[in-house]
Amino acid sequence: MPAILVVDDELSMREFLKILLDKEGYEVSTASEASSAIDLIKCQNFDLVISDIKMPGMGGLSLLGKIKEINSSLPVIMITAFASPDNAVIAMKRGAFDYITKPFKVDEIIKIVKSAISSASTTTTDEITSETESFEGIIGNSQEMLKIYNLISRIAPTPASILIYGDSGTGKELVAQAIHNLSKVRDKPFVPITCSAIPESLLESELFGHIKGAFTGAISNKMGLFELADGGSVFLDEIGELTPLIQTKLLRVLQERELKRVGGTDTIKVNVRIIAATNKDLEEEIIAGRFREDLFYRLAVVPLRVPPLRERKGDVPLLVKHFLKKFSEKMDKDVQEISSYAMKVLLEYDYPGNVRELENIIERGIALESSKIILPESLTLSTYKKEGKTIEKSEAFIAVESEDELHNQGLDKVMAKLEKEMIEHALVKTNNSKIRAAELLKISFRSLRYKVQKYDIK
Repeated sequence: MPAILVVDDELSMREFLKILLDKEGYEVSTASEASSAIDLIKCQNFDLVISDIKMPGMGGLSLLGKIKEINSSLPVIMITAFASPDNAVIAMKRGAFDYITKPFKVDEIIKIVKSAISSASTTTTDEITSETESFEGIIGNSQEMLKIYNLISRIAPTPASILIYGDSGTGKELVAQAIHNLSKVRDKPFVPITCSAIPESLLESELFGHIKGAFTGAISNKMGLFELADGGSVFLDEIGELTPLIQTKLLRVLQERELKRVGGTDTIKVNVRIIAATNKDLEEEIIAGRFREDLFYRLAVVPLRVPPLRERKGDVPLLVKHFLKKFSEKMDKDVQEISSYAMKVLLEYDYPGNVRELENIIERGIALESSKIILPESLTLSTYKKEGKTIEKSEAFIAVESEDELHNQGLDKVMAKLEKEMIEHALVKTNNSKIRAAELLKISFRSLRYKVQKYDIK
């Protein structure tokens, strides 16, 4: 019989929860204050703690921290009559299983209690150790990644919205997929959307759908990606690129669990878990007036940062081993090893493109290698990061050496050469982030993307 501890200074709430949970077959103990709860936890084994946030003396959030010090794997559900985005963020950061506001429905609390106890019995942080080489398709066993695996295990079974931070190429979508795979809606759709990849004029229609005749070309009704993902998870990558209009509509989906198609008047109910990702500092975007603060708090109930590869160099050998196997099979080659010196070169490299860049390096190395082992000569690293040294291009851009060369080439060719050089330099300065490069050059992301294609910049 699972044992539950209810902590609340209100007698009526303690009695209500005890009666309710007793009927469900749980063994329920109660405490009216945090200090009494701590004493009980130290001398008894509990499978779950349900605690109010606002209590005299030590509050629920402080109690949560103490509980995690005593038993880090003990799930805790926080309840409050005073809902606050800040409290929700703090609670989830400190390891709360879920955060519920009063008044709550009886079936809602029972469902969450069952989920918390089930999750604690099937996935514990002790199962994820340094012996773990991969986790739900994510490769790595550095301390940084083990912390992420443990956090994913705790938050995946909850319905909390998650905001993933990380540079381009760090594997944010893999993390989002892992969260979905370990969630209670794993058998439902997982729909990934890269916000910057869809033209602004089409994004609203892609996300929320449209009705026939809503605009030129709308020849029939169309379901949006949120409707397609109903019951499952939506992964919104590069969330910082959303326009104010889309931000407002997304906030409505998060708050009301409903949307309207473009051109439509009917309200459509949707139930999706939103996992967002960004390589921007959204708090800076809020200060600059480019991102809604209320939307940020709705998205960032649980913030999760994926470290760049340069901060977890210990994972490089594991990743190399994984990519060797993957691309040897793909190219039908028998390249299963890498020389010690080649590995030394890879361990000293800083990876501005992160895991995605390492994957490309190994793929090219296997393609170029004729023996069964990758040698240093087959590694193609960026010329701007070699042997641990940074080689900066000159800040002065020289398209021509002389006036004669200017007249011989003509103004158009000279300006095109200068423009290409500036774009390449901006991409180097921003570690190949087109978003940040566009900001550095003071042009739109769409313009930069067009010019990168125009000049065939790799």
